[in-house]
Amino acid sequence: MNDEGVARVVATDAAIKLIQQLSAEHGPVIFHQSGGCCDGSAPMCFPSNEFMVGASDVWLGTIGGVPFYMSESQFEYWQHTQLIIDVVPGNGGMFSLERPTGLRFLTRSRLFDDKENAWLGKHPVSRADAL
Repeated sequence: MNDEGVARVVATDAAIKLIQQLSAEHGPVIFHQSGGCCDGSAPMCFPSNEFMVGASDVWLGTIGGVPFYMSESQFEYWQHTQLIIDVVPGNGGMFSLERPTGLRFLTRSRLFDDKENAWLGKHPVSRADAL
């Protein structure tokens, strides 16, 4: 935990590098955690003007300067874990921007400790429609 609090989502250096590459190529991008409730799930990266965040989505934070969202119902599964966005060799999701790069984004996670959970309890996620 740092002076700013607890990050619900972070990214590895490799993920940041790919985010920068995709942003340079496509302009502003956005992440949405699509499906899955555990490690190995694939976050999707879209041009920000081609993906509409829904009223039932929550904002978890930013990675590489890019907003990261997930559905509120899915957040129920993940709320006690920090999402760690990484990249591995492979094909990304059908519509995710990284698909042609030979890399794919991958979600890993770790459980928050008691102190982090206490802080997070006082700082709930924001619904996308409230931002």
